[in-house]
Amino acid sequence: MNITTETSVGEIVRHNFSTARIFESYHIDFCCGGNISIEEAAKARGVDADQLLRDVSSRLGEKDEDSIMIESLTLSGLSDYIVRKHHSYVNETVPFLQQKLQKLCDVHGENHPELFEVNASFNEAAGNLAAHMQKEELILFPYIRNMEQQILKREPAPAIAGKAAETIAEMESEHQVEGDRFMKISEITGNYAVPADGCSTYAVTYKTLQEFENDLHRHIHLENNILFPKAIELERKFA
Repeated sequence: MNITTETSVGEIVRHNFSTARIFESYHIDFCCGGNISIEEAAKARGVDADQLLRDVSSRLGEKDEDSIMIESLTLSGLSDYIVRKHHSYVNETVPFLQQKLQKLCDVHGENHPELFEVNASFNEAAGNLAAHMQKEELILFPYIRNMEQQILKREPAPAIAGKAAETIAEMESEHQVEGDRFMKISEITGNYAVPADGCSTYAVTYKTLQEFENDLHRHIHLENNILFPKAIELERKFA
């Protein structure tokens, strides 16, 4: 892939997900804000665009089997992958983090009042993500699968054509809210830094919370930068 400072961040990460580490090192949002160019991203962060371009280009030379696999999937296959890998991860990890964060509040809250804000923010995120994923699994993803199957069978467009673009706009807005929320959690915790008086539970909880945010970034990237644009393009052809 040949890139310039005009190439979008999301397109680069879509081609090779390992470049996400470069953008993260510059604190550049590649998932919710992936539709901006390298030049725009560099300007927003006050970094040299040419240096950012060189750093990203060096990583692009490395083969990323996972990105190749993702690009090879049908939209139905990618939808299933997201549910199996990322929705399942959220469902399995949320109860653990809710329990541990509450415990930290009970034990360390007096000395670290920021824990209460982290706990409240995460609980709100947990509820929103549950509703968000349910809408994807019950409405958007089945629609995408059905649309793909009807195109393969050369069947006419359904009466609800246009639903993908409408629902995706809503999904992207919700992604932005959660992306901003976890950015705030990261700031509150000092990028998940365990304080000197933190116990082993503190360390495990912050490590898991950081892993949760990282997984959410990839989750949103797969939808915003790959699944959603392809679904909208497919719907346009279908209609």
